[in-house]
Amino acid sequence: MAVSESDNNIDVTAFRKKILKWYDKHRRTMPWRALKAQTPTPYHVWLSEIMLQQTTVVTVGPYFQKFITKWPTIHDLASADKEEVMHEWAGLGYYARARNLHKCAQIVAWELDGVFPQEQEALKKLPGIGDYSSASIRAIAFNKPANVVDGNIERIMARLFNIHEPMPDSKKHLKTLAGSLADNHTDKPGDYAQALMDLGATICTPKSPKCLLCPVIDCCQARAKGCEAELPKKKPKKAKPQKMGQVYWITNENNEVLFLRRDENEMLGGMLGLPTSEWKEGKHITMPKLSVKHSFTHFDLVLQIKPQTQAQHEKGIILPENDPIWVSHSKIRELGLPTLFAKVVKLMK
Repeated sequence: MAVSESDNNIDVTAFRKKILKWYDKHRRTMPWRALKAQTPTPYHVWLSEIMLQQTTVVTVGPYFQKFITKWPTIHDLASADKEEVMHEWAGLGYYARARNLHKCAQIVAWELDGVFPQEQEALKKLPGIGDYSSASIRAIAFNKPANVVDGNIERIMARLFNIHEPMPDSKKHLKTLAGSLADNHTDKPGDYAQALMDLGATICTPKSPKCLLCPVIDCCQARAKGCEAELPKKKPKKAKPQKMGQVYWITNENNEVLFLRRDENEMLGGMLGLPTSEWKEGKHITMPKLSVKHSFTHFDLVLQIKPQTQAQHEKGIILPENDPIWVSHSKIRELGLPTLFAKVVKLMK
């Protein structure tokens, strides 16, 4: 969708100058972000971008520090055992990211001599790197022009250009508008991308935006109309599907608990977990007496906990052919379980 003159009547040079001046003074300090006048480390930028996908800055901070302490370089991460990487990722969610992270590290370290590509199309060929991540890495790690658009920047564009078409239908339009301010502009493209992210996170917030502190208030068309707090508009959310199943707490004669490594192709693939039944969708899910509830991105899940002895399970339960791992109660916390199974352990202990 092209940007019409009525859409973009902003002085782009002046707009970027104001944003960059504000960022110089108010930039957030983050463990993966280079300090002013420092050159970014592409490994750190890539690692943080993968971790930050659908995850908050506050949550990611400790994980990022843990990873770069344990694996200071891309070669260290590439040489790590995949199961150890999955273990350290536990609790961060979206576990396909961890599997792709390890694959990507191996390709960059072993096939590209440890050097990340600088062009978006080349970056997108690497596992786990999509349109947004490739733009972000190109801009922040290499200071190259790129149209970096996350949720914060979509919100800024909706208000800046007074776009009332609801999300997600307006996503393409908002990206085009953002591109009109970003594409081919070589004045600190890395700082510019991070400045917009920081502006959205601290000033142009979803609720009660702090417009009087905004460096580009005079450019904001929604503010001029007095409707900034209404934007971006969103379509009503559809109710999440509800699923239910059973999770088995199986103990042996030594009071050890049975865990299995989940198949790569299923939810929480590659992670250690408790054995479960199939997760089936239902219309009216109730919480059984001994159960846990967990929300994934696309559905809610209730698992009824079924405590059983090893003898009972061998008689009646058919488990996947994964190698069983028997773990003493004192060692369970060392497994690095996904949140779903950590909830079960908390209840049973």
